[in-house]
Amino acid sequence: MRTDDATYYDVVIVGSGFGGLAAARRLRGRGKSALLISSTPEYLFQPLLYQVATGVLHRDDIAPRTDALLRRHRDVEVVEGEVTAVDAMPAVLTYRADGRDHRVRYGSLIAATGAAQSYFGRDEYADRTFALKTIDDATRLRAHLRACFNAPAQDTAATTFVVVGAGATGVEVAGQIAELARRHEHREVAITVVEGLDEVLPAFGGGLSDYTRASLEKAGVEVLTGSMVTDIADGVVTIDVHDGAATRKITTDTVVWSAGVAASGFAGVLAEATGCDTDRAGRLLVNDDLTVGGVANIYAIGDMTSLHDYPGQSPVAMQQGRHAVDIITRKLYPGSAFHYLDKGSMSIISRGRAVAKLTERITFRGLLAFGAWLAVHLYYLAGMGNRAKAVVAWIRSFLGTARPGFAEVTRTPQEHRERIAG
Repeated sequence: MRTDDATYYDVVIVGSGFGGLAAARRLRGRGKSALLISSTPEYLFQPLLYQVATGVLHRDDIAPRTDALLRRHRDVEVVEGEVTAVDAMPAVLTYRADGRDHRVRYGSLIAATGAAQSYFGRDEYADRTFALKTIDDATRLRAHLRACFNAPAQDTAATTFVVVGAGATGVEVAGQIAELARRHEHREVAITVVEGLDEVLPAFGGGLSDYTRASLEKAGVEVLTGSMVTDIADGVVTIDVHDGAATRKITTDTVVWSAGVAASGFAGVLAEATGCDTDRAGRLLVNDDLTVGGVANIYAIGDMTSLHDYPGQSPVAMQQGRHAVDIITRKLYPGSAFHYLDKGSMSIISRGRAVAKLTERITFRGLLAFGAWLAVHLYYLAGMGNRAKAVVAWIRSFLGTARPGFAEVTRTPQEHRERIAG
């Protein structure tokens, strides 16, 4: 059913990421009509984007259609569109789809549109680097990597890689490029990770950060902490090394940018509609019950929000989505404060190497953490078919030397390879 003007829904959800899907699933059996509006047709399992980019997984393995995942949720309608306006007082939302505007009335609104890449005021870097926020980002980087490894041996810029940011995404990308080069392509490469703070994986800290750095360096990755990228132009990355002790220039065709996030554009729409304050990254400073500004029936969750320094991770968004629905359906009292249950964090480095932190005192690393990482991500991957395909791909990639995801790539002649870093 396609919505007509002023169609009413008990709940409208904007965004089909972790938080939006968790909210939609929570509504099952609650007797509420719901509309989920997403700018893309797929539900993206974002933590595995780097595995698509490095050929471990196929695109569809981590991006099934949202409407297919919710096909048994008969009260939830899914449409692809872009929300353009929210009028909080009459509770009316406008979105654009199929070339025209649609207006819907809602009882409650849940915003879950996530975050975009931040370039810290250097927006021109968006055209000179590769991000990993969308499935198209991942497939674009994958095609570029395929072309780089097809380049002649004397083209050193093609096999020189710079990764900006040493959080989970940066570490995982660097580790997988190193493994791809060594075990699959049998090519010598130069990989440099640049991190502004003094540790890799700063959220983990201590021994886990030290282990991660040592693992990367053992794989041949150069790690520059306390360093900042100051310019990217003409195929050259300029780096202020070790808090200004030196300046370094690296000639490369590939810069992967994984440093910094900013709230999605929809956060600004809601801030204007509700009077909600935002932080420097544009994230909504939501109330303890996840409501926005002084409006009791609009909730915002996930990476587009800031609350109690909760991490920008998928478990936070999922728990928030369920919490908002529980209030809407009166499983919780209106105004009930959200409290995040931290089940720990983990990050893979390379084959057989990972780190996991359950609490400040309970941590583990190495093969045990690698196995736990595989199990947890398999559990949260949507769809039994996708889980089965992921297992096969991981066996082929981590036990064998295949990269099945590259089968989707049409090999690009060297003369057409894009020099992204300039």
